[in-house]
Amino acid sequence: MARHGGGRGWYGKLIGAALGVTMLATGASVWTAQAGATGDSTPDAAASAAPGGAVKPVSAAIAHASEKGKRGINITIDDGPDPKWTPQVLDLLREYGVKATFCMLGTQAQAHPDLVKKVVAAGHRLCDHSVSHNTAMDKDSQAYQSRQILDAERMITKASGGVRPMYYRAPGGAFTPYSRKLAASRGMRPLGWNVDTKDFEQPGTDAIVATVERELPNGPTLLFHDAGGDRTQTVEALRVLLPRLKEQGYSFGFPVR
Repeated sequence: MARHGGGRGWYGKLIGAALGVTMLATGASVWTAQAGATGDSTPDAAASAAPGGAVKPVSAAIAHASEKGKRGINITIDDGPDPKWTPQVLDLLREYGVKATFCMLGTQAQAHPDLVKKVVAAGHRLCDHSVSHNTAMDKDSQAYQSRQILDAERMITKASGGVRPMYYRAPGGAFTPYSRKLAASRGMRPLGWNVDTKDFEQPGTDAIVATVERELPNGPTLLFHDAGGDRTQTVEALRVLLPRLKEQGYSFGFPVR
């Protein structure tokens, strides 16, 4: 999977906030999940959670397939939520009856809890995309990786009103065996992608559409963004693609867990 580094310098502005949140206390709480309830939020939580609040571990293999099968498509939306672009994406998904997976940054979720709740209320799934979107986090220590993943999990869960992320997508695909195992122990399936639309480069609506149509045979998981810059082209590309792909006999669902 390709690294995403260029064209998104806005993440540097998040570092100060991220440093503050990575030392959050890990208080004991019980959260209601889309796939079950959760317990405490230490790295060993799967083994030590209190009765009735245990996290159900999932596979640590990076998921690409769709729950809808061979003609399924997974729409995944990264880096939000954003007060300008996320509502527009939600409106389009509702218009065409499509469910998607939103891979959220912890800092963005914390800043816009109302949008996180709207995503959940619309029947979409949540994905942990780390606290601060460090695309080189695989080069850092396990302690750093743990803070990025677990702090984001807590921030997203709190913002949602208690619904936990069901997936973990490493920024830029910067997975490690440790980060995959840790996420899986928290019930978050590591999530990859098959089609990188490169919408963050703003190549033009037609180019985004063409990339999806050309690369869809590679697999069902499509990567878009609803934050980090002007997402007009993303919104317009989805406006073209959602009905077109439905007409071609595809159905939209969620990644496997």
